[in-house]
Amino acid sequence: MKKTKTPSRKREHVELTVKKNVSFRGKSAGFQQYEFEHNALPEINFSEISTETVFLSKKISFPLLLSCMTGGYQEAVRINRLLAEACEEFQLPMGVGSQRQAMENSLYHESFRIARKAAPSIPLLGNIGAPEIAQMKDFSPVLRLAELIHADGFAVHLNPLQEFLQPEGNTNFRGVLSGIEKLVKELSVPVIVKEIGAGISGDTARRLVNIGVQYLDVAGAGGTSWAGVEILRRKDAQEDWNPFWDWGIATVDSLNEVVQLKGEVKKLSVIASGGITNGVECAKAIALGADLTASARPMITALMKNGKSGLKKKISLWRRQLQGAMFLIGASSIEELQYNSHLKKNT
Repeated sequence: MKKTKTPSRKREHVELTVKKNVSFRGKSAGFQQYEFEHNALPEINFSEISTETVFLSKKISFPLLLSCMTGGYQEAVRINRLLAEACEEFQLPMGVGSQRQAMENSLYHESFRIARKAAPSIPLLGNIGAPEIAQMKDFSPVLRLAELIHADGFAVHLNPLQEFLQPEGNTNFRGVLSGIEKLVKELSVPVIVKEIGAGISGDTARRLVNIGVQYLDVAGAGGTSWAGVEILRRKDAQEDWNPFWDWGIATVDSLNEVVQLKGEVKKLSVIASGGITNGVECAKAIALGADLTASARPMITALMKNGKSGLKKKISLWRRQLQGAMFLIGASSIEELQYNSHLKKNT
């Protein structure tokens, strides 16, 4: 069975994101630009606040996706099992990491398959990179990846910055848009197009919507710098590549641009990710028009440092914080929170 360098790279990615400071250095996600106006007379009972919503036709307990993290190497079996078990308990959606390795050989298929075994009822996302899609003439490999985890949706990640800086990266992005268009038509589950931390502009979003994409994850700048991760992996002079560390569109700026398209495209769902660090920021993202929020590094860090109990504690805290923000502005449901007029931009 052919072995590749992909498993070792995936292991390095997890280790660096957990153990090193790979956050943006001079740029934030932008949520500090906004504050909720306090409502001293909310006229609701905290215990009656509902954070439930629907994603990919399944009810979830609150609008948080544990975003595409890992898979494709031996240790990832345990990581994805624990992530999935927590998601099943909380009824939250989850995405597996890039399944590129699973196309190369079947050696670590279990590291992806385990997610569905541990979480039979949640919305689960498959995942593949844009360069792989661009080069495909036959999409049956992606169909098999979706079947491998019984996916409810399939993420295509746009990562030109990461591929540029990655020593072994694939920078051939010619044909990506056409490839995504074909995948949208051929795949039996929805396609979610996401960045991985450099943001999606309004223009890019429009091009994707025009080919039939109905789910966009802005994954903006301000959280984990995947440029930073790849810079730390380089063997040459790392400081030469530091000008790219903070490259990208801040999450709030990206979100504001993409959400504008919802007025034109009724079925467009927008996911906000990139530097979300607590439940209040989840609330702000929803109030800005997002339908869902997503997080990766804070969740996998909690898991790796404090086990599944630490992960569950983090999830519970974020949900409680979200409920608290809703209570303090008088929103009893996610529908009432979305586009909430109590969210004001600082002047």
